[in-house]
Amino acid sequence: MTETVYYPSYLNRDRLVHILDADIATCEALSVLFRLEGFQTAFSLDAAQFLLAIAQRRPDVVIVNYRVGSEDGLAILRHVKTQRTGTPVFVLEDQPEVDSAVEAMRAGASDVIAKPVDAERLVRSVAEALRHDILLGTDRGGRRPVEVRGFAQLTPREREVLQLITNGQSNKEAGRELGISPRTIEVHRARVMEKLGARNTADLMRIVLTS
Repeated sequence: MTETVYYPSYLNRDRLVHILDADIATCEALSVLFRLEGFQTAFSLDAAQFLLAIAQRRPDVVIVNYRVGSEDGLAILRHVKTQRTGTPVFVLEDQPEVDSAVEAMRAGASDVIAKPVDAERLVRSVAEALRHDILLGTDRGGRRPVEVRGFAQLTPREREVLQLITNGQSNKEAGRELGISPRTIEVHRARVMEKLGARNTADLMRIVLTS
């Protein structure tokens, strides 16, 4: 039997949901919806405005219309995915279309939702995507998964290093397991600490082990 893990709403307070849709009413309605869930929100009405905004602050979640005026929302989806930040992208459709939904999912969309937007489904899908980002999985003792805010920013290698650090392995032991040098492990560790906001190794362990 798998254990149900609840995503604490207080973790939303530092997370930004950015909405890109040419329809201002949709942007405003979704902004209110996610602010009520504790998120910070921003919205853009065209791709140029969106790209400028995310260059200044990386969003934690992106919601983009399949068609933004005359612009292709899938191009935005692909652009976000090329950044390799792990940011989940949700695609809106003005009308349900199977072909466009399949195309969006193949391009990396976390979900495709047709208008009128099912608010409960969208919030649930976003929470689920963020839950995947912050769970490292159970440890060797079978305890509950640990939650790490900012986990989505880590590269796959940094996630591996973080898991080994959590398991108590030294740089030498972790390097041996991953087939890289202890010095490289130290570099990855430093990057992990920076991304997770840890001041030192003890602080990193506190962040990781708080569940």
